[in-house]
Amino acid sequence: MTPTPEHTTSLRTMIPGVYLPSLLFEIGIGAMLPLIAVTAIGLGADLATAALVAALLPIGQILADVPAGMLAARFGDRKAMIGSSIVAMAGMATLALAPNLIVIGAGVLLVGATNSVYTLARQSYLTEVIHPLRRARALSTLGGVARIGLFIGPFAGAALIHGGADTANAYWLGVGTSLAAAIVVIVAPEVAHERTVAARDAAPRRPMRAVLREYLPVFRTLGVAVLLIGAVRGARQTVLPLWTEHLGFEPSATALVFGISGAIDMLLFYPAGKVMDRYGRLWVAIPSMLVMGAAMIALTFTDSLVSVSIVAMIMGFGNGIGSGILMTLGADTAPPGERAQYLGIWRLFSDSGSASGPLVVSAGTALGSLAAGIGTMGALGAVAALALWRWVPRWSVHANRTTRRRAGIL
Repeated sequence: MTPTPEHTTSLRTMIPGVYLPSLLFEIGIGAMLPLIAVTAIGLGADLATAALVAALLPIGQILADVPAGMLAARFGDRKAMIGSSIVAMAGMATLALAPNLIVIGAGVLLVGATNSVYTLARQSYLTEVIHPLRRARALSTLGGVARIGLFIGPFAGAALIHGGADTANAYWLGVGTSLAAAIVVIVAPEVAHERTVAARDAAPRRPMRAVLREYLPVFRTLGVAVLLIGAVRGARQTVLPLWTEHLGFEPSATALVFGISGAIDMLLFYPAGKVMDRYGRLWVAIPSMLVMGAAMIALTFTDSLVSVSIVAMIMGFGNGIGSGILMTLGADTAPPGERAQYLGIWRLFSDSGSASGPLVVSAGTALGSLAAGIGTMGALGAVAALALWRWVPRWSVHANRTTRRRAGIL
C-alpha cells in the first residue's frame, strides 16, 4: 500500500524511531572507518592488504543483503534494527580486541553485515510510510543523518586516540553507540499509520528468487548504474585514508581529513532531497558522480595536508549532493508488498559496487600504483553519470519533471 498524503507521517515523527538511532549507530561506524586500514597496517599489513581489509566492510554488507531483506520481511523493521545493533556491538568489540589480521577481518565482516540489516530496515520502513512526493527528503534526511554520524565519528575517534592512545578506544565507542541505538529503538513508539501497518503485515511474502526473476529487467539495466555509484562511493571511504597513509600523515590527521570531508557532506542532505522531490532524481544524481570522479582524479596530484583537505572537501560536496539517491531510486522502483525483499536485492547491487571500489584501488596498489587505482575510480564516476542518464528515466517516473508530466503526476 502506497500511503496517501493524509496518511503520510511527517519527518519530525520519524526522529525517535528512525533518525536518532541511525545517528547513534553511524557515529560508531564513522569512528572505525578511517582506522581499519591504520589498524591493519599496525599489525603488519602492507598498503594493498590494508585496502583489502577495509574492503571487507562492504563485502560483509553484500553477504547480508539478501538475508537482510528476508529478516526485515519476516520479523519487521524494528526488530531487525534492534538485532543488528546488538550484533554490531559484538563486531566492534572483536575489532577492539583483535590480536591479528584474521580477527580484524572477521570483525569488519560482522560490522558490515549488521550495517546492511540496519540500513535496509530503515529504508524499507520510510518507503512504506512516506508519500512518494516527499520520499526523497525523507530518505536524503536518513542519508544525511548517517553522514552526520560519520562526521562526528571520526572526530570522536580522533579525540580518543590522540596523543598515542590505543586505537581500540574508537572501537569501544562503537560498542557504546550501538547499544544506545538499540535502546532508543526499543523505547520509541511505532508511528506508522495503522492502515499502512495492516497492509504490510497482510502482504504475501514471495521467495527472493521469484522477486528477482520478475524484476530482472530493472536490475540488469538500472542495476548497472547502482553498481557504479556504489563503487565510486565505496572507493571514497578507502582512498582518503590510504592516500594520507601513503603521504605519511599521522592517524589523527587521517581522521581529521576524513571528518572535514564529512562536514561538507552532511550539510547538503536536505537541499539535495528537496531538489529531488521538486525537479527529479537526475538533477542531483548526475552532478554527484561527476564531481566525485573529478575529485578522485585530483587527489592523486596532492602532496600536502592542505591540498588533500581541499580535495576531500570537494569529494564530500559531490557525495553530499547525492545524499539518499540510491535509497530513493530503490524506493521509487520497489513493488508494494514486497519492498523488503526487493530492496534486499537492490542493496546487493549497491553494496557490490561499494566492495568493488576499494578492491579496484587495492588491485592498483598491488600492481605498484595507488594513484592508478584511485584515478580509475575517478573515471568510473563519469561512466556512472552516463548510466544514470540512460536508465533512470526508463524505470522511475520521478527521474525529472518530464517523466512526471508524462505519468500525469504534474
